Amino acid sequence: MKKILTHWTLAFITLAVLMAWGLKDPFVKETARLKSFDLIQKYDTPTMSEDVVIVEIDEKSIEQYGQWPWKRSVLAEVIWKLREAGAGIIVLPILFSEEDRLGGDMDLAQALVQNGVVIAQAGTTQTNKNAVPRGVAKIGDPLPWLFEWPGMLGPIPLLGDNVDGVGVVNTTPEIDGVVRRLPLLMRVGEEVYPSVALEVIRVAVGDPSYQVKAGEGGVIALRVPKFKTIKTDQYARIWLRWNKEFPTISITDDFSSVAGKTVIIGNTAEGISTIIATPNGEQYSHTAMAVSLQTVINGENIVRLDTATFLEYVAAGVLAIIIILLAGFAPYWLVGAVLLTVWSGTAYGAYFYFVKHLQLWDASWIILVTTITGFHAVFNRFVKEFTLKQQIKKQFEHYLAPAMVKKLQKDPSLLRLGGETRIMTFMFSDIRGFTPISEKYKGNPEGLTKLINRFLTRMTDIIIKNGGTIDKFMGDCIMAFWNAPIDDPEHEEHAVQSALEMQEELKLLNAELTKENLPNINIGIGINTGEALVGNMGSDQRFDYSVIGDAVNLASRLESSSKTLGKTLVVGEDTVKAAKYNYNFDYVDEITVKGKSEAVKVYTIS
Repeated sequence: MKKILTHWTLAFITLAVLMAWGLKDPFVKETARLKSFDLIQKYDTPTMSEDVVIVEIDEKSIEQYGQWPWKRSVLAEVIWKLREAGAGIIVLPILFSEEDRLGGDMDLAQALVQNGVVIAQAGTTQTNKNAVPRGVAKIGDPLPWLFEWPGMLGPIPLLGDNVDGVGVVNTTPEIDGVVRRLPLLMRVGEEVYPSVALEVIRVAVGDPSYQVKAGEGGVIALRVPKFKTIKTDQYARIWLRWNKEFPTISITDDFSSVAGKTVIIGNTAEGISTIIATPNGEQYSHTAMAVSLQTVINGENIVRLDTATFLEYVAAGVLAIIIILLAGFAPYWLVGAVLLTVWSGTAYGAYFYFVKHLQLWDASWIILVTTITGFHAVFNRFVKEFTLKQQIKKQFEHYLAPAMVKKLQKDPSLLRLGGETRIMTFMFSDIRGFTPISEKYKGNPEGLTKLINRFLTRMTDIIIKNGGTIDKFMGDCIMAFWNAPIDDPEHEEHAVQSALEMQEELKLLNAELTKENLPNINIGIGINTGEALVGNMGSDQRFDYSVIGDAVNLASRLESSSKTLGKTLVVGEDTVKAAKYNYNFDYVDEITVKGKSEAVKVYTIS
C-alpha cells in the first residue's frame, strides 16, 4: 500500500493544486467556462422570431435617402410609415444627444408623441447629459449590485420629453470581449436606468415603473408589474440565447410584414454599423437588443444555479480521484475510455440541461481537472513502469535470456519483488584444480582472467539458453537457479539439460585450449531441487536478486562432493524424482553432507 500511495502521490498533489486554484475562479477557468457556454449555444437549434422584425438602414437606404446621418425628419417619415403598416413598439436605437443640424427635430418629436417608440441613451465615462431615469420601486437595496456607469448620455429634451420610452443601448462584454449577458437595469449614482429590452416591455404593457427586490446576495426578482417577473442573476443581468433569428427588411422595402411586430431599426450599412462579438460570431449591436427582447418575451430565462459552481467542483474532484485510482492499475486503453466517457458525458449533460431546462453547467472545469490529473497519473505510472523495466533490464540482462528479460519487462509482477517461497532447482559449478591452473599464470594475471572469462561465458550462455538465472559468480564458481523469476514448470529437466550441455561444451573448449597450449579445465556440477526463498536480498542501498534456503546449500554441498565421488555431475534425489525427461540417472551412493543429519542419496548421468 505504501508503494501504491507513493506512486499516486504526485497525481493527488496535482489535483489538490488544481482544486485550490479553482476556488479563486481565475481568468483561465472563467474564460474556459464562458467558451464552453458558447459551444453549447452554437449547437442550439435556431428559431425564427415571431415577435420582432429588424428594419435595416442598409446600403440601399443610403442610396435612397443620402449620406448618414439623415435629417431627423426622414426618421420621422419612417416612423409614420411603420405606424401606418401596423407596427407595434418601434425601437430607434440611435443617440439624439445633440440637436439636428439640419433642423428636423420638431418633425421627429411629433412622430414620437404617443406613438409607442423607444429611443436610445448610452452609459458613458462622462457626467450625465439629458439622461432619462426611470422610477423603480425597491425592496431592499439593489443599487450595489447594479452595473454602474459614471454618466449617462440621453436624448435632447425635445425628444426625451415626448417619447414613450428611453432605454440604454450599451452592450457589456465579458472578460474576453464577447457579449453573452446584458444588464436589464443599470445605474448612475442613485438613479436607475432600464435597458432597451426592458423599456420596450414596460411601454408595451403601459406600466409607469419597475419593481426590483434585492437581498444580501444581490437582485432576487425584477418585475414589470403588468407583465411578469423576469429572472435575472444577482446583478440584474440575463443570459442571451443567441439561437434567435429575426425577419429582416430594408427601410426601402414594403412594411406590410411588420404588422403587430416590435420593430428595431438598426444600422447595417458599411461605415455606420456597430459590430459586436457574440457566441455565434460577429453580430450587429442592435441584434443583441433583439435577442434580449425576445428572451424576455419568451420567458426563456437562461439560469446558472447558485449551487452550480459547488456541484461542478465536487464532481470534478470525485471523477478525478476515480480516474487517478484507475490509472494506477487499469490498462491504458481503459483509462482512456473512461476519460472519453467523462468528457463526452459531461459535455452532453451540459448541452442537455441547456436545451431542456435552460440551465448552464460548466463542463470545461470537469474536463480540465479530469484531463490534467488523469494524464498526470498515467504519466506517473508510465514513468514508474519504464523505470522498473530499466531496472529489470539492468539487473537481469546479464543473467537471463533476452526473451525472458523482455517477458519480465512486459509483466514485472512475475518478479513478485520482496521475496517469496517456491520450489526451485539449483546448480553450482566449480573448476576443479583451479590452484594449479592459477600457478601457471602466476606472472600473467591478465591471461588467467581471460581464461576464466572464456570458460564462464561459454557455460553461462548454456544456462541462460535453458531458462536458468545466473545468481552470481564466485571466482571460478557459477551459481544458477531455475523457476524464478519466471515460472518454469520443467525447471528440473532444464537444469539437468544445462549440466549435460556444459560437459559437452567443456570438451570443445578443452580441445581449443590444447591447440593453444593452454591448460585444460575440469569442473564439478551439483544440482538439487527444493524449497527456497527467492527475491531481492540485501539492504535498502544495495541488493541482489538471489535465493536462500537449505535446498540451495545442499546443491553447493553436492558440487563439493563431486570430487570425492569422482563424478563430474552429482544430482540430488529430489531432482531425480521430479524430472520428467527420460534421463538415465545412475545411483551413486548415500552421502552425509555438512548441515544434514541424514544421509542423502545422490545420482549422476553416465
